Order: sequence, then C-alpha cells, then structure tokens
Amino acid sequence: MSDEQKKMAIIATKGSLDWGYPPFILASTAAALGYECEIFFTFYGLKLLEKKLDLQVTSLGNPGMPMPMPMPVLVQALPGMQKMMTVMMKKKMKAKGVSDLEDLRDLCQEAEVRMIACQMTVDLFEMDTSHFIDGVEYAGAAAFFEFAGDSDICLFM
Repeated sequence: MSDEQKKMAIIATKGSLDWGYPPFILASTAAALGYECEIFFTFYGLKLLEKKLDLQVTSLGNPGMPMPMPMPVLVQALPGMQKMMTVMMKKKMKAKGVSDLEDLRDLCQEAEVRMIACQMTVDLFEMDTSHFIDGVEYAGAAAFFEFAGDSDICLFM
C-alpha cells in the first residue's frame, strides 16, 4: 500500500445555487479525509468564486428536482418562479441544517483546497477578478491536467 496522499480533482462548470453545493461539499469532505484537493472553476462555475454569492436555483432542465408538487416546465418558466424556488430551497436547507454555500466555500479554503479559476474563461467573459474571493489561483486547463492526471478521483460537475 502506498503512503502517498490521495488526490481529488473537481471541475466546476455551473454557477447556480443547486450546482454550487456538490463541489464544495465533496472537496471539504475529501480534505477532511486527508485528500489533497483542487477545484478548477470554468465557464459559469466561476460565479462560485465571487465574494458575494447571489445564486439562484435552476429548475428548468432539471426534471429530477424534488418539488412540493409536480410543476410543469411551462409554469417553471413564468416570471418570478426561479426566485420563488430559490427562496423555498434556501428555507428548506436552513431548516435541515445544511450549511450556507459561502460557509462551505470558507471551509474548503481553511482545509487548503486549491481553487483555480480558468484564465481563458476569465479573459473570454472579461471578468473583473476583484469580485473574486482572496486566495484564488489563475491557470489554464494544462495546469489543471498536471494535478488531475495524478488524481485518484476526478469529477466533472
């Protein structure tokens, strides 16, 4: 058995409230279990690095989302529905004791999870990196592959 530290690499591509939880939950858990962990944020996943998170739930295109009642796609597309479902989801998470997304992100930083922003995407969307949290590194896909190529677990979200 090898004494080498296990590694987990995550690619975060979504910037919504519901898609923000998996990378931070998995990374903080992996770090707590002793894994060296890195999250590569690209495209809309870069929203997860903003200092102030104001993310919405994405119900459209997500037929597996549990709702209090069946809701046809047409109803989900009505103005104000996304906001209403976001409020409902946040309320449910709080009632169930699920940590706030910003708290999970802070936990990842405390656990020394490396957070890499895709430089190409930052340049493509002309993003203002002053809106990102401290401690973010900037690199291209090749730098991520150096880590991911040696990882024991690699996840795409």
